[in-house]
Amino acid sequence: MALSAQQIPRWFNSAKLRSLINAAQLTKCFTRPGRTLLHGFSAQPQISSDNCFLQWGFKTYKTSSLWNSSQSTSSSSQENNSTQSSLLPSMDEQSQKPQKIPSFDSELFLEELDELPPLSPMQPISEEEAIQIIADPPLPPASFTLRDYVDHSETLQKLVLLGVDLSKIEKHTEAANLLLRLDFEKDIKQMLLFLKDVGIEDNQLGAFLTKNHAIFSEDLENLKIRVAYLHSKNFSKADVAQMVRKAPFLLNFSVERLDNRLGFFQKELELSVKKTRDLVVRLPRLLTGSLEPVKENMKVYHLELGFKHNEIQHMITRIPKMLTANKRKLTETFDFVHNVMSIPHHIIVKFPQVFNTRLFKIKERHLFLTYLGRAQYDPAKPNYISLDKLVSIPDEIFCEEIAKASVQDFDKFLKTL
Repeated sequence: MALSAQQIPRWFNSAKLRSLINAAQLTKCFTRPGRTLLHGFSAQPQISSDNCFLQWGFKTYKTSSLWNSSQSTSSSSQENNSTQSSLLPSMDEQSQKPQKIPSFDSELFLEELDELPPLSPMQPISEEEAIQIIADPPLPPASFTLRDYVDHSETLQKLVLLGVDLSKIEKHTEAANLLLRLDFEKDIKQMLLFLKDVGIEDNQLGAFLTKNHAIFSEDLENLKIRVAYLHSKNFSKADVAQMVRKAPFLLNFSVERLDNRLGFFQKELELSVKKTRDLVVRLPRLLTGSLEPVKENMKVYHLELGFKHNEIQHMITRIPKMLTANKRKLTETFDFVHNVMSIPHHIIVKFPQVFNTRLFKIKERHLFLTYLGRAQYDPAKPNYISLDKLVSIPDEIFCEEIAKASVQDFDKFLKTL
């Protein structure tokens, strides 16, 4: 005889206390429900083929609909048809397949509930719960600035803290893409430790990496080999540190390139090993820049300006920038100093810093001394004025010691030019 609708809740409560399934047998025989509900699990009662006992699942439904269904159906039809339409099997079926349902502890049952999968991502949520969800802004698929990626990249954040100017790096697409792929701990940390060991201070790392961001694409072992090569050529650690600071791209060049450059300057300028080393320490970009300006200036000094080889050698060891100076500036300065001021070659050789001074400064002071009758540059005559003092001292000292006039007089004279 099938249970009536009014008997279901009473029977269900008693069955829950008397005949819950054992935890071990539930694991083997209980088929996990097809979907998870908020208040229970949906599963139809099934008969196990292995142990021949019933497997039950909770069903969420409204009590009112169950009572309405009970009242609208006659008691006679319940007795004849409940075996086909009821959620619970009939008592006749149970009597035909008798079984023993083992006892089950409620705490074990609750532990089994904890092992069930979490709610599905597609599970509906309330509007209040949806408002509380805070989502991170999406990563832009493409951008013209690294600023859009800083909030998402730990690497970029730490580079900014070091003082790296990302606005300059992002102008180079390949370099910007490289930074986005790098991991700070794996790819950058060891590079920073290496640079500090070379001699780059903490407050210099930002400026260095902004200029030489390509160093991240270099193999760390190759960089160490290049530093070892410089040490093998008797460059001290302080020399290497100074060279790397002044010429950030120095370590990007291979050992062969560095060796060829050192050999070029030693051979072309006929310098000793020590003088060659001192030359590149003072101007390390000689090892990284183009050799064309150097070759061109060597011809200008010799063929156009008329200096001898030993004179050129002396001047460039005093002022290494003369090797890379602008050709037009060199010729204009020499023309004014030699042809207008009447200073011969041998005196210019003694004071080569004149080529490293702005031409208008030389003109202003020479014309002011000429106006005062003090433009005398011959060391064999009285009131001699050396080129060194003419170009190197500030205006106040120049007016007081050389021109014997006030700064106001010098300013008034300049306004007449």
